[in-house]
Amino acid sequence: MSRPIFIKNAAQLITLDGKMKAPRIKAEMSDLQIIENGSVWLEAGIVQAVGRTSDLLEKYTHRLSQAETLDATGKLVTPGLVDPHTHLVFAGSREKEFNQRLEGATYMDIMNHGGGIYATTEAVKKASHTQLFEESLERMNGFLLQGVTTVEAKSGYGLDWNTERKQLEVAKLLHEQHPIDVVSTFMGAHAVPLHFKENPEVFVDLIINEMIPAVAQAKLAEFNDVFCEEGVFTPEQAKKILEAGKKFGLKAKIHADEIEPYEGAELAAELGAISADHLLEASITGMKKMAKAGVVGVLLPGTAYFLMKKFADARKMIDLGVPVALSTDCNPGSSPTVSLPFMMNLACMKMGMSPAEAITAVTINAAHAIDRAEEIGSIEVGKKADITIFDVDHFAKLQYFYGVNHTHTVIKKGRVVVKGGALVE
Repeated sequence: MSRPIFIKNAAQLITLDGKMKAPRIKAEMSDLQIIENGSVWLEAGIVQAVGRTSDLLEKYTHRLSQAETLDATGKLVTPGLVDPHTHLVFAGSREKEFNQRLEGATYMDIMNHGGGIYATTEAVKKASHTQLFEESLERMNGFLLQGVTTVEAKSGYGLDWNTERKQLEVAKLLHEQHPIDVVSTFMGAHAVPLHFKENPEVFVDLIINEMIPAVAQAKLAEFNDVFCEEGVFTPEQAKKILEAGKKFGLKAKIHADEIEPYEGAELAAELGAISADHLLEASITGMKKMAKAGVVGVLLPGTAYFLMKKFADARKMIDLGVPVALSTDCNPGSSPTVSLPFMMNLACMKMGMSPAEAITAVTINAAHAIDRAEEIGSIEVGKKADITIFDVDHFAKLQYFYGVNHTHTVIKKGRVVVKGGALVE
């Protein structure tokens, strides 16, 4: 049994304690529930007490000698960051495509000529379990050093069952062996394989009748995702795939309206998806329907930045009542980054979000986007002891000093896993 941890004297302790069952919307996203000179008592991997330092010192005075004390004077304490949309498990890189885009090629141009998702699919097929695990482990360490304690990870670089299963098995192993919790999503519908291009319905049937039942039987994923996009999967195909997943207990997510307006946001609302992601081209009608249905809008500013496209209209979504979350979309083609803090800066600079809204979007709303809000995303008594300490004294400095990693300490399930900005062995 590990020792209790007493975090004391935080310049700002962001609790996001609102006793809310639903994700935060509108003005709620700016209410961080900050305690100045705050402290937290962690024990048995759970948050046991939250409050002002003077109050916790009085409450635990007889046990202070038993605890590991972390002095957070001049520092910011937040819930452990949550990344609700990644393509974590992959092999290789696609830096050649970066240069192609700089010369004017579009994402779909590259993909339609055998690059993009198809290039990574080939690399993943050739990679062994060990290679995939080791490359993905490096990314996991990178996430942890950025203050992230939970990530969602999609398959989708297989497009056949054996390779999809390999990705999901590696994600499961990472979850078991790395401090970060990994929440798995099956995304067999990431692209139509080239040999099915003339008959995509055959591939759709393969996903529905063979892959989804196999995923469910092996308990390798919790969510089911589809790339609903012009030239990839139509709204009708996406609906069939997501409804099939729901019959097997897989909760629906959707890559929606990323490149063209394609009624993906509307479909997410119709199906009651837990999230609709990307949304660069989402319609006002789609946003309103998402707000009414309570679908979380997971926005990926790194992808817009890297593909040199317009950014999603976060301001409009928040004003309409869409609960917004942020993610890196970590992947080798359109967002090769593990820096969730940089996503917060982009959200403020390019998407109309405030620093407070950005914090909410990478904590409690991100937790809702992966159905984990009862366990993580806020610092509340009874929740997992997932906490990040940043070496700044005000939350806005996370976005103000951009391109700088301010992570000082990370605690995962009540254990210190990063200290002084370095991994703890």
